[in-house]
Amino acid sequence: MSKKHYFILIMILGSLATISPFSIDMYLPGFPAIAEDLHTSIANVQLSLTAYLVGISVGQLIYGPLLDRFGRKNPLYVGLSLYTLASLGCAMTTSVEALIVMRFLQALGGCVGIVASQALVRDIFPVEKIAQVLSTIMLVIAISPMIAPTVGGYLTSVLSWHWVFVILAAITAIMLLGIRYKLPSGSPPDTSLSLRPKSVINNFLSVIKQPTFLIYALVGGIATSAPFAYIAGSADVFMNLYKVSEQEYGWIFAFLAFAMIGPTQLNHILLRRFKSEQLIATALIGQVIIGAIMITGVSYNLFGKYELIGLLFLFLTGQGIINPNTSALSLAPFARQAGTAAALMGSFRMAMGGLVSAGVSVMHNNTAFPMVLMMALCAFCGLGILLSGTRMLLHADQNSSESSMAA
Repeated sequence: MSKKHYFILIMILGSLATISPFSIDMYLPGFPAIAEDLHTSIANVQLSLTAYLVGISVGQLIYGPLLDRFGRKNPLYVGLSLYTLASLGCAMTTSVEALIVMRFLQALGGCVGIVASQALVRDIFPVEKIAQVLSTIMLVIAISPMIAPTVGGYLTSVLSWHWVFVILAAITAIMLLGIRYKLPSGSPPDTSLSLRPKSVINNFLSVIKQPTFLIYALVGGIATSAPFAYIAGSADVFMNLYKVSEQEYGWIFAFLAFAMIGPTQLNHILLRRFKSEQLIATALIGQVIIGAIMITGVSYNLFGKYELIGLLFLFLTGQGIINPNTSALSLAPFARQAGTAAALMGSFRMAMGGLVSAGVSVMHNNTAFPMVLMMALCAFCGLGILLSGTRMLLHADQNSSESSMAA
């Protein structure tokens, strides 16, 4: 594969994967303006984020079987078209209830990009290259939060928050052209796969029963939902508690998004010397320690704006290590069911993200405590599952070896 072809492929796959990050991050600076315009509270606007995460979770379970049955491109066309129409619906909404519904539909369409991009990585690249390719795609994804809130902040202040969704619709329409003419088809349609509910459920169950998938999908789903606590709470914390402007919030968000870029690319080098399992464990231990510091500092009002930003930066660096490595280990056992596996993995991550963001909204108390508490809990639970799951896999391997020797 030529460097030019590789670059184009990574950009398309990265763009597909960034649909949801852009949709989440770009409207965050508009939360206060949306609340004022729709005559509601910040907490209710936060529920539109929760609805988006729930839509992603549900949608991925739908697209997984569709991508395996009909190939990769046709479901992409349908999903992204729905996303474009729902984005325009968000722009024209006049109530927070309607916004919540439109955001759910927007997510239901846009989440096809997450599943398809991961399935195509599994289709196109050899197993030993998956973690490195996902790290490169993570670079594209990590750049989007640096751009999206800044653009969203300026759009909201100069025009209005409605234009955020108009721009999202326009970007997706352009992406559809790139998919049509530049994206490889990937794995061909598998007509042997049935879309009857019983068969679909059996396919999901066969994936879940794979121990390696189950453990690393759980670890990745819980640990990588920590940024959703930050996303759900950061606008309120910085704009209402620390009184920053929409533009300044956009720059803070961009700076913190940069925290994931370096580790994502460092992952390429680290994988030459360490196993993915070791990197995940080290990153989670670091996050647990930093999470405890944040909880203590916020509880005793020890941090100003800059101290909190610094600790959030350190915490988020772990995501650049955890995300690609847990994804690679989850997908590695599959070839024929890559779409279903990617859907299950992504659905669980977004479901956890929805629960975490809802938790931040429910515990809202005009402090940073709900945000940092949920972030720390995600890291702690992820580490616990990783340690217990690794012991289970090791024990199973030992039993298998003893049985082979006895035979």
